[in-house]
Amino acid sequence: MATKSSFVDVDADSHFPLQNLPYGVFRIPNCAEGPRPGVAIGGLVLDLSVVASHGLFDGPILTNSDCFQQNYHDKHIGGLDEYNDEVIIDADDEPTLRDNSSLREKALLPMNSVEMVLPIVIGDYTDFYSSFYHAKNCGLMFRPENPIHPNWFQLPIAYHGRASSVVISGSDIIRPKGQSHPVGNSPPHFGPTQKLDFELEMAAVVGPGNEPGKPVDVNEAENHIFGLVLMNDWSGTTISPWIVTLEALEEFACDAPNQDPRPLPYLTEKKSKNYDISLEVAIKPAGEEQSSVVTRSNLKHLYWTLSQQLAHHTINGCNLRPGDLLGTGTISGPVPESLGCLLELTLNGQKPISLNNNSTRKFLEDGDEVVFTGFCKLILNQIAGKWLQDWVWEVFREGGSSSTLKKQHILSSSLS
Repeated sequence: MATKSSFVDVDADSHFPLQNLPYGVFRIPNCAEGPRPGVAIGGLVLDLSVVASHGLFDGPILTNSDCFQQNYHDKHIGGLDEYNDEVIIDADDEPTLRDNSSLREKALLPMNSVEMVLPIVIGDYTDFYSSFYHAKNCGLMFRPENPIHPNWFQLPIAYHGRASSVVISGSDIIRPKGQSHPVGNSPPHFGPTQKLDFELEMAAVVGPGNEPGKPVDVNEAENHIFGLVLMNDWSGTTISPWIVTLEALEEFACDAPNQDPRPLPYLTEKKSKNYDISLEVAIKPAGEEQSSVVTRSNLKHLYWTLSQQLAHHTINGCNLRPGDLLGTGTISGPVPESLGCLLELTLNGQKPISLNNNSTRKFLEDGDEVVFTGFCKLILNQIAGKWLQDWVWEVFREGGSSSTLKKQHILSSSLS
């Protein structure tokens, strides 16, 4: 990984090093100004609107662009390569921000002083079903005689969801209600779900879109992905506030699993790759200090790659737009300890899992706090393992009669 330097003092253990500067949108509490785009660096957020208004982006595109005066990143990520080539910030040889203490105070804000909001306007949301292990495990529970239909191996299956239901971490989620059918001949009844679950996912944020009627070549699809976020697909889909770019993840690209049968030509990649991103989920019951890790998985286990997902989505002429969200589907691994949801971990509630406080779980209970963590390890000189990303997701549910699931999210991207 290329060495980077900055006048900003970044602690060696910081979750936001120079090697990975994720994009987000923030606002200042009790401030009349609206949301604005920023970049995380160390314990600070760089206000890109301030940098732009002082003429520090002097390339031919950004000089005449108002993309960083917008409330979201959609315009910026829509011109992915052209814009990013000109976003050079905090370099040691750029004295304007470095030597102007007043400007630094305006542009570099303590992270604990801002509130994160959705980083993009999500026009469309699609959730794929790309994990072989997840598909097989669910199939064995509900149709054991034929757990995976043959068409699953021919194309990346997906579901279209409500973009309006996607919220930023920290929002409230209401336990969903609906009709359920008890065992036997009893009539259906209406009420809150008794099987509230998490689904360990990641999602690709679309950068440059495509014209209607013009499919994206699978070997060019990566150029249409701006970055990745952590995602939990439950009653209301929740995403992390910081978008980690594919550029930052390139060091952790790995070979994708072998696909048999061989995909049709429009899904056949010259170089089929996933990303080696370790993921884990922990649960901490209400009133407890200690959490229990209940699963460890990895993005590299996906059968269908991010590029194949995007290419298939556009093959019939569907046009994607900047900010569209493409979920991976639940990411499960090959062993029991790597399953991506409680439905799989507990065999639909038949085998409760044990937590550190001697309690058990079939599904999430009131007061539970759920923590999602993701990281990539960079091995330097075959001595030290260092982290590039470290997504952390905290979720808690209020007890009593409340049906609101409140969430707090901390996303960190670290090379510590």
